[in-house]
Amino acid sequence: MIHPTALVDPGARIGANVSIGAYSIIGPEVEIGDGTSIGPHVVIESNTRIGRDNRIWQFASLGAAPQDKKFHGESSRLEIGDRNVIREFVSFNRGTEDGGGITRIGNDNWLMAYVHIAHDCVVGNNAIFSNASSLAGHVTVDDWVILGGFTLVHQFCQIGAHAFTAMGAIINRDVPPYVTVAGSFAEPKGINSEGLRRRGYSSERIMAIKRAYRTLYNSGLPLSEARSELARAAESAPDVKLMLDFIERSQRSLVR
Repeated sequence: MIHPTALVDPGARIGANVSIGAYSIIGPEVEIGDGTSIGPHVVIESNTRIGRDNRIWQFASLGAAPQDKKFHGESSRLEIGDRNVIREFVSFNRGTEDGGGITRIGNDNWLMAYVHIAHDCVVGNNAIFSNASSLAGHVTVDDWVILGGFTLVHQFCQIGAHAFTAMGAIINRDVPPYVTVAGSFAEPKGINSEGLRRRGYSSERIMAIKRAYRTLYNSGLPLSEARSELARAAESAPDVKLMLDFIERSQRSLVR
């Protein structure tokens, strides 16, 4: 299962039924879970843990040192969950001391060609990153997010669950759950209704989310008053509670 031209460090831990393609390099302190497939010319550097049943295509670079001038070789990690699809030329960097030392990718994500995830990012589960979408350092992306091709996300931004970004969106503020954004810089354009329907959300749940969006973006209320309105709606709508909780923890302000 390991091609004879692949270079695997003796300190790497390779699970059962792992395949490693021609000319790939697996560094020290790398752990690769059962059933993972690694294509040719992949480089996986030190202190990287990869879970089960991932599919990693040719020329990916995983676990390289962060592109951060403050990094001086201190110990840091990259952790990747299970069942992710990682396509050609994708790059994930390890964390930094300032960001907790870990870059973390969850489960069941689909990461298309040329995606870049920088140091100290946290990506949840079931996300789709289209071609050449990129996260700067310290970005958080919650579950079920879809990033359109060439989306760029500024450092320290957060993107809430089920959000959707249009092709070429440049995001320099936080994107609440369910919201669709587009433009440079990105602006809200409604909610991700189609994505929610595909995930089994009822019409009633989607309508509650739409009302919350209108309160936040179309009512003309100051944010403090909009939050009060959302708090009242959240008492009977857990989906709105998710949006309200995101707003409470936002640090870069919301897209407007």
